[in-house]
Amino acid sequence: MKQGAGLAIGFFAVALVAAGGGYWLGNKGAQAPGDGSATVSAGEAGKKVRKILYYRNPMGLPDTSPTPKKDQMGMDYIAVHEGEDEAENLNDPSAARQIRIGTEKIQKLGVRTEHAQLRSLDRTIRVAGRIEPDERKVYAISPKFEGYVERLYVNVTGQPVSKGQALFEVYSPELVSAQREYAIAAQGLESLREADSQAQTGMKDLAAASLQRLKNWDISAEQLKALSQSGEARRTLTFRSPVSGIVTEKKALQGMRFMPGEALFQVADLSSVWVVADVFEQDVGLIKIGARAKVRINAYPDKLFEGTVSYVYPTLNAATRTVPVRLELANPGLLLKPAMFAQVEISELRAVSAKGTVVTVPISAVIDSGTRQIVLVQLGEGRFEPREVRLGARSDSHVEVIEGVQDGEAVVVAANFLIDAESNLKAALGGLGQAVPAKTVDQKTVSHTAQGKVVDVDAKAGTVNLEHGPVESLKWPSMTMEFKLDNESLLKDLKPGARIDFEFVERGQGEWVITRATP
Repeated sequence: MKQGAGLAIGFFAVALVAAGGGYWLGNKGAQAPGDGSATVSAGEAGKKVRKILYYRNPMGLPDTSPTPKKDQMGMDYIAVHEGEDEAENLNDPSAARQIRIGTEKIQKLGVRTEHAQLRSLDRTIRVAGRIEPDERKVYAISPKFEGYVERLYVNVTGQPVSKGQALFEVYSPELVSAQREYAIAAQGLESLREADSQAQTGMKDLAAASLQRLKNWDISAEQLKALSQSGEARRTLTFRSPVSGIVTEKKALQGMRFMPGEALFQVADLSSVWVVADVFEQDVGLIKIGARAKVRINAYPDKLFEGTVSYVYPTLNAATRTVPVRLELANPGLLLKPAMFAQVEISELRAVSAKGTVVTVPISAVIDSGTRQIVLVQLGEGRFEPREVRLGARSDSHVEVIEGVQDGEAVVVAANFLIDAESNLKAALGGLGQAVPAKTVDQKTVSHTAQGKVVDVDAKAGTVNLEHGPVESLKWPSMTMEFKLDNESLLKDLKPGARIDFEFVERGQGEWVITRATP
């Protein structure tokens, strides 16, 4: 019995060892090199996870953060992985001055781009003008002797008259005397036909002088002929219109006395008129004589009048900075009245650019700071580079880019001022002449020096408004901006109008603090 029990126990132990060995061999076989599951596990174990070094400002500012954060515009800071930032800055020296924006933010801002293109610049000048009578067709009727208005045939301003139509009759004792002298001289010349030549010559001279006197007084040839034939002096003289037109001015009154040279009537021929347009100073060089122009009048919105440029005046109106440009316009039906307001379009201009086709961008793409012009060029998805450009000729919608942008490059034409974002873009533009990796600069420890003039001081807020000169260390141009004061003791040297030398640092993002100020 005992021997049988021992054999059973021994058999159980051997079975247990065999089962354990089979389990071990089974697991070892499962990990054989040919098994696919073993390969996946090895791949996952060897997969390299990129390490995040820091987070950088999406607008290209020299500001980094060890943890995720947002900038003043709500844009997420961009993660910089190990090896990415160094490679980017080594391969692309301009990376430090690029502006980066997330795709979602671009859509929210409404950023839109267009490609710079080669094109010929055409332009239409639209200006205001006024209707004026043709000065060459305005006539004044002025007697050259003293007299009295005996009778008026035209007695209202605005009355149309025809050439040769009687306007008024005048009486003048001088005129009567001159007529009598001429009549006597003419009769004496007739009676001296058989006299000697000397007597005839004297009488001829007298008659010629009397006749010339009457002619100088604008006596018509018809009246002189009647006078010489009848020999009787007329008491009154009739003045007639020298041209067909409209009486634009009437000073003559029945029975009034007038002096030599006094204008009693003014008649204007309005069959053609002038349009005097006020062209802005910068556009005068584009105007050429003979150019066709379209004119619209508020009184006749359904009518379009066409004329030509006949003269560019040599004077400038200093108050409006405009130069008068004269157009000649036909006036059928006398629809155009002097002093009417006119809207003028001149399209036949001198070539806006003599170069033919030039590289152009939409005018909306240019950010003009006053001292320089900037265009934002799209380098890739969410990456923009501010470039200083030199501009040339302009059309109504586009401007020539002489330097800074190439044909085919995409430029921002909408929301560029939102991308500008005040100090954010200023900081990016500061790197235009110097590319420095953002993470190597600590603005909080860098001190900058400048000279400036105190504009205003707010002692309560501890701020000062300065009009300062260029800051070389930041590539800033001259500007007027607000600074904070490091301590109250600086206030003693800061009075409005004072000129100072000062040092300042950036304590926070866009927070510039004056640490020293001396007169």
